[in-house]
Amino acid sequence: MVFRIRGMNMAKIIKVNYHDLETVGFNSGVSLKEISEYFQDRYNYPILVGMVDNAITELNESITRSCKVDFYDRSSGLGNGIYGRTTQFMLIVAVKKLLGANIEVIIDYSIDKGYYCEIKGIDIDKPIVKKLEKQMKEICKQNYIINKVSVSRFDAIKFFKQKKQMDKVKVLKYISNSYINLYRIDDIYDYFYGELAYSTGQIDDFKLTYIKGNGFVLSYPDTYNPECTLDYVHHRMLFEAFQNYAEWCDKIKIRNAADLNEVVSSGKYNELIRLCETYYNNQLSNIAETIYQNRNTVKLVLIAGPSSAGKTTTSKKLETYLESKGITTHQISIDDYFFDRSKTPVLENGELDTESLNAVDVTLFNKHLTKLFEGEKVELPEYNFIQGKREYRGKVLQLKENDVIIIEGLHALNEDLTISIERKQKFKIYINALTQLNIDNHNRIHTSDTRKLRRIVRDNKYRNYSASDTLNMWKNIREGEEKYIFPYQDDADCIINSALIYELGILKTYAEPLLFSVAETDPMYSEALRLINFLRNFLPIPSDYIPQDSVLREFIGGSCFE
Repeated sequence: MVFRIRGMNMAKIIKVNYHDLETVGFNSGVSLKEISEYFQDRYNYPILVGMVDNAITELNESITRSCKVDFYDRSSGLGNGIYGRTTQFMLIVAVKKLLGANIEVIIDYSIDKGYYCEIKGIDIDKPIVKKLEKQMKEICKQNYIINKVSVSRFDAIKFFKQKKQMDKVKVLKYISNSYINLYRIDDIYDYFYGELAYSTGQIDDFKLTYIKGNGFVLSYPDTYNPECTLDYVHHRMLFEAFQNYAEWCDKIKIRNAADLNEVVSSGKYNELIRLCETYYNNQLSNIAETIYQNRNTVKLVLIAGPSSAGKTTTSKKLETYLESKGITTHQISIDDYFFDRSKTPVLENGELDTESLNAVDVTLFNKHLTKLFEGEKVELPEYNFIQGKREYRGKVLQLKENDVIIIEGLHALNEDLTISIERKQKFKIYINALTQLNIDNHNRIHTSDTRKLRRIVRDNKYRNYSASDTLNMWKNIREGEEKYIFPYQDDADCIINSALIYELGILKTYAEPLLFSVAETDPMYSEALRLINFLRNFLPIPSDYIPQDSVLREFIGGSCFE
């Protein structure tokens, strides 16, 4: 332990402990920004936020007591979220400076590590997008200090009414806080439900990419590539899935949290639930019809998607739709083809590498598929996870003409998994909860947050995990998705969007108590608090009207497929 003193007034010295490695003395009332500058050389990128005694603290805050601190730059999950929100605020400011104070940009949804944006009332072209990017770079160069102002909720509502930003007026109506924080860059104020960086000069890397139509994508470095912003890669089917859902949301007039809350407060949520379930079911019906039309060719249906996307319910419901058309289906689990634990590859840290395709006996799996498609009988293995071994218990399968095998799992879209089967015999489905709902025009909802809340609820109900347990696992879960799922999504034949507009109101009632159980001393406390604050934007919805075959039942319980 090293102790150093900075400053001269010994009577007002506070001790700042960094990572239990070093303790430094500062004058009481020092800003966290000044403290961060002392430790900046430990980081590759500008420090964006601090953690003071396990509480997220913005750099402009004054520190008046001895404490423990940690800091985060854009390479961390916490820091990257702040980098992203600040970049979005800079875009908002650039739009107003370049196109006019009354012009509104809509930050819509995430795609390829960027955010799809549109500007109300203006036709966008490539030259305008380039000018916006140049304006953002100028805002970075000016290095504006980002000021935070606490105002009463009613004053904020009056302010946004004057600015004719009714999306914010409506969302603030349903927030119970007496005071909220507004942020200011130059002379432009806005509301964000998460922390922002200290200054615009810290946000020095981003790109705007024009998308043919009337929009563009805002990209910036992510936690997997923090050193620079990667070029945007257009994923056509994913983009179209988002656009189709956006059009449907427009039809039913629900695009943000306030629209949803208005439906809930009027007691009409049961009708909304029926609409959402019908939209989801129609996707399955259309896919079943496509497979039926190609029944002489398609022998293998492969379903993959990230954690808590709803793969299990979707695969079981798709079975029902296919069987209603006279197609007999059989499910085979990839997990049953794991190597015995003694043969499972090992990671550098000594842990078993159960996530990679190398943990699966691909040779045996393909041998069995080939035999099945040739009409032979095959005894299928069953994996004993307690013993860590494959076992054979007399489970025999033989396909008849036009029978279809359904496989859902982590590697289902990877051609290497089913390398012995011709591509034309496969129908690949990518599923994800592609959340289209936003809090307001400038505060989007992360797709991964919806899945994270689903997972917290399910893990607690079925696996006896705490919210802290799930939050602690999430980083590894996301890394697995980045490696083994997202790179293969473009090879899918179709995309299923399992997001349900109403579900955050339902998940609030289940997840909120679990999140409140995370102790203030827990390393996951700050993330639990972020999700609690996020859920405050939504009114609770009772689960009584949710059908038993809903994909949401996979997480909250009561599914007819259990």
